[in-house]
Amino acid sequence: MKVLIADQFEQSGLAGLAEAGCEVFFDPALGGGALAAALHETRAEVLVVRSTKVTEDMMDGGDLALIVRAGAGYNTIDIAAASARGIYVSNCPGRNSVAVAELAFGLILALDRRIPDNVVALRAGRWDKKEFSKAAGLKGRTLGLLGFGAIAQEVARRAQAFGMDIVAWSRRFEDGVPVDFAAYGLDPAARDSRVTAVVSPAAVAEAADILSVHLGLGPATRGLVDADLLGRLRPGAFLVNTSRAEVVDHEALAAAVRERGIRVGLDVYPDEPTTGTAAYHLALLDEPGVYGTHHIGASTDQAQEAIAAETVRIVRAFAETGRVPNVVNLARQSPATHMLVVRHRDRPGVLAHVFEQLHDAGINVQETENIVFEGAEAAVARINLDHAPTADLLAAISAGNENILSAQLVAL
Repeated sequence: MKVLIADQFEQSGLAGLAEAGCEVFFDPALGGGALAAALHETRAEVLVVRSTKVTEDMMDGGDLALIVRAGAGYNTIDIAAASARGIYVSNCPGRNSVAVAELAFGLILALDRRIPDNVVALRAGRWDKKEFSKAAGLKGRTLGLLGFGAIAQEVARRAQAFGMDIVAWSRRFEDGVPVDFAAYGLDPAARDSRVTAVVSPAAVAEAADILSVHLGLGPATRGLVDADLLGRLRPGAFLVNTSRAEVVDHEALAAAVRERGIRVGLDVYPDEPTTGTAAYHLALLDEPGVYGTHHIGASTDQAQEAIAAETVRIVRAFAETGRVPNVVNLARQSPATHMLVVRHRDRPGVLAHVFEQLHDAGINVQETENIVFEGAEAAVARINLDHAPTADLLAAISAGNENILSAQLVAL
């Protein structure tokens, strides 16, 4: 299997793909038209990317069957275009959770103790212990988490070790059912750290001294951290975003910084460069009390080794079984309305006959499986259809091949 890697990738991953029998093409500088040309020239069946954008025009003219995002998010990949072409899109969820959580907590500590400003003052030859001694500390303060996936859970564990109270919101908390935080590795009975689930982002913001954002990007989350939500934070509160820039309204955030003293730590930005080095300016970063890092949340050796290993696992599974772990673009619910269950002798031509009859009737097969009984003399095919065959068609299917034992229609 041919694999094209169009981003930085760990040597252990390159070796793992080679050991799996893959022919590997590695060019971390590829992008845009050059990537489209490389896909055409190499006839790669698998494309591995990190931050490189994968657009619709790149998917035509080659043999691409699988795109692996060597990381958690996949908003840089045109999912709709891939789905329309039957190209799997897979990712590596949870493999960088600890790394991102460590950076998020580093930004929280930096905001509380103003570590970057301390460094700047000392490098400028200025000693100002009186000013930089002003810090609230973290013990006893409330950390609000928007989202409660793998990264947020790692942040919560670290916050609990610092004696912070934790208030979390996730869409799965909205039904009001009590959350078993012990199942997430948190101690709900810790002496110095209460853990509470709430049913809205607004409730998190109203309770939080520090708001940390851990949301994927989608229609429901784009711009979720807006002027209204920011207005619910108390003056002087912290906001940390290590998830997706588009989740935050940056104009509203800049206003909150200027007018209400909100302090901010960011690792993601609007329209950030897609290359390793580039010119970039965001006016918000000029504001005092706003700290930024260069979208490096997942950039630790530990995280990259784990992501490389997961990428190798995904590609190996695809090459050896035809199945893809962690697929993100399969239909969550089949459009099928009926299932045709055909018991038959395990002989050549049986399913071809069934499919031909369905084709002639204009009925589309959505999904199918054929399970063989012990001894390989008989099998049962379950065929999901986009609408129901008529009684006459069922009769034609049953009578048209002597190896069909029965044909039953089930409404889904």
